[in-house]
This record gives sequence, structure tokens and C-alpha cells, in this order.
Amino acid sequence: MQGKILSKYFPVFALPTLLAFTIVFLIPFIAGVYLSFTSFTTVTDATFVGLQNYKAVFSDFEFGYSFLFTFAFAVVSVITVNLIAFGLALLLTGKIKGTNFFRTVFFMPNLIGGIVLGYIWQLIINGILLRYGYSITSNEGFGFLGLVALMNWQMIGYMMIIYIAGIQNIPTQLLEAAKVDGASYPTLLGKIIIPSVMPSITICLFLTITNSFKLFDQNLALTAGAPAGKTRMLALDIYETFYGRVGYEGIGQAKAVIFFLLVALISLLQLYITSKKEHEA
Repeated sequence: MQGKILSKYFPVFALPTLLAFTIVFLIPFIAGVYLSFTSFTTVTDATFVGLQNYKAVFSDFEFGYSFLFTFAFAVVSVITVNLIAFGLALLLTGKIKGTNFFRTVFFMPNLIGGIVLGYIWQLIINGILLRYGYSITSNEGFGFLGLVALMNWQMIGYMMIIYIAGIQNIPTQLLEAAKVDGASYPTLLGKIIIPSVMPSITICLFLTITNSFKLFDQNLALTAGAPAGKTRMLALDIYETFYGRVGYEGIGQAKAVIFFLLVALISLLQLYITSKKEHEA
């Protein structure tokens, strides 16, 4: 009876969400894909040019460099964020005092907006480097490490909360039985804890990978791509192509489509691999 009622009124509740999704996401996405095959300055004067924009993108050295820089940043950030977050989750689910306080403190940076966070870290890093005659834009190495530090500071607390939820769902009887059997902590970690939190690992990897590739406002505030575009990530490169170069709107749109496909492909691949590990565990 209840199932029939739910099926009867399902369209009523689903329609507003479906309309919002269609208007806000689906229609603009389809329009964006179409515009990537055109030359335009506004959506009303688009002229079809075929694959010309995509050919320009694949011959653009700056876009290729931005992809490599973003990929390197994503690899380092995903590893450091998840390792530190998981380590903190293990500590804060142990028998130490003030765990709720520490959880709140570690989570708070995630509440700060990206632009504000970028300027805060720019002041901190430049305050240290200027003593030695450098700034964060002196070379790309400083910019890269600054972006990694910013990403870690913002994301670790959020990922830590997810890992804590996963660890707390492990049955205490299982851990106690393993300890009684003489299992060492590394054995507990490798055989029980990590396999049990694989759903949390899947979520955290997905969030850190997508956020690393999509990083924009922090990159704009911290380095703005300096020096000479060597710390320009993909999202910032697309923005500067679309809004900073007259006549390049179609190329910028083509870059955005390629960017979407890259992030979707990498994210789906990660989800497939980690979901497979979940079933194995």
C-alpha cells in the first residue's frame, strides 16, 4: 500500500528537482558543447567552425603545461591529504582527551572561502619568504608547494571527519577479538581497519581528486598563475582563455569540454578501482 502511494506521488516530488537539473545544468551543458564547435563573442552570433577550436587546444603549449602542472598537484595533494587525514582519524578515535575539540579545530579551515584562504596563505608564505629575498611568485616551486599546503590545510579536516565515521562503524568486538588473538597494530590496520573503511576511502579519494583538478579561486588568489603562467592550473587557464583573450571564446569553451571529460574520466576510473576493492574487502 505504502509503495503504491509513493509511486503515485513520485512524479510530483521529482518534477521540481528534474526541472531545476534540466534548466541549471543539462541545457547549459548541451549549449556549451555546441559552442565549443563555433566561433562566437555572444551566444547569438555563433558561427560553426567544426573541430578548429579543438585543434587549437591540442596545439596550445600553455594548456598542455597547465594540465601537467594540475596533474602533478593533484597526485601530491590526494596522497598527502588522505594520508594525513586518515592518520588524524586514527588518533582522534583513540583514547585521548579533547577529541571533539580537535575535530572541530581541524574541520574549521574547510568553512573558509577559497579566495579568502588564498590571500591568507599568500600573506603567510610571503611573510616567511620575504625574509630571504623571495616571494611565492619568485619561482614555480614556491607556488606549487604553496598550493599543496593550502589544499592540505583546507581539505584534511573534512576528509578526517569522513574517515572517523568509517572507523567508528567498525564493530568493536571484531577489533577486540583480533587483539585477543595476538594481532599487532600493523596487522589490525592492514587486515581489519583499512578494508572496513574502504567506502570512506572511495568517497575521500573522489572528493580530493575532483577538488584538486577543479581548483580555481585558491589558485587565482595565491599566485594568479605567476611567474609567467608556470603555476596556472587548468581551471585558471580556461578562465583566462575565455575572458582574457578577444576572439578565443570558442577555444576557451573547447578547453572547458576537454577539462570536463578529463575530470570525469579520472574520477570514474578511481571510483571503479576503489569500488572493486570494497567488494574484495
